[in-house]
Amino acid sequence: MKIVIIGGTGLIGSKTVKILHAAGHEVLAASPNTGVNTITGEGLAQALAGADVVLDLANSPSFEDKAVLEFFETSGRNLLAAEVVAGVKHHIALSVVGTERLQESGYFRGKLAQEKLIKASSIPYTIVHSTQFFEFLGGIVKSGTEGDNVRLSPAYVQPIASDDVAAVMADVALSAPLNATVEIAGPEKLRLSELVARYLKATGSPLDVVSDTEARYFGARLDDASLVPAGPARLGTIGFDDLYPQLQPAI
Repeated sequence: MKIVIIGGTGLIGSKTVKILHAAGHEVLAASPNTGVNTITGEGLAQALAGADVVLDLANSPSFEDKAVLEFFETSGRNLLAAEVVAGVKHHIALSVVGTERLQESGYFRGKLAQEKLIKASSIPYTIVHSTQFFEFLGGIVKSGTEGDNVRLSPAYVQPIASDDVAAVMADVALSAPLNATVEIAGPEKLRLSELVARYLKATGSPLDVVSDTEARYFGARLDDASLVPAGPARLGTIGFDDLYPQLQPAI
């Protein structure tokens, strides 16, 4: 089976490629770095020729409202059109838990636009809604930093490790299309402000966290239901303490 991974050289993509290669599948890591560009269409038809499954793991290089919407709409249209021509049997996209609930945010509006294109296409699909990656904590810190403080909401999050995400994406790639959305999350529900405080301690940062219910998360106000699964979810096994064991007390 030929599987094309758009964004196959990124964090999740590269790990998913490795898992599927090890399972004996023909896997193409497609990205601008490998000559495949879903925005311009460069190399897209050639990459998808003979493909059975396409995983779209690409992300916008900009979080600016207009740019992120244009990225997901243009990339989505070009990719899905090329898949129809190539006869792709299963389109899989990685999206975000809370997309439909956080439409104040330009990023989440872009992701919802992407999902609508997928659902309107004739190609069987599976959309995977993931919670925030542990590896994205640095970006969250940057977005909330004001001087020596990081101002963040105390709303609940349920972060997941990239290795767990890649394992799910590889499994979905080898499964039948669901024509539905599934949710994945980490093993632990934590308050965002408390999680980031632990992260800053683990990484030796001098920044202090200020918990503020009015703090915006990439433009959106959060509540305790915003960024956690709305129903049953597939849970990863890797938690914060597994990634940052240096914080554990010595025995």
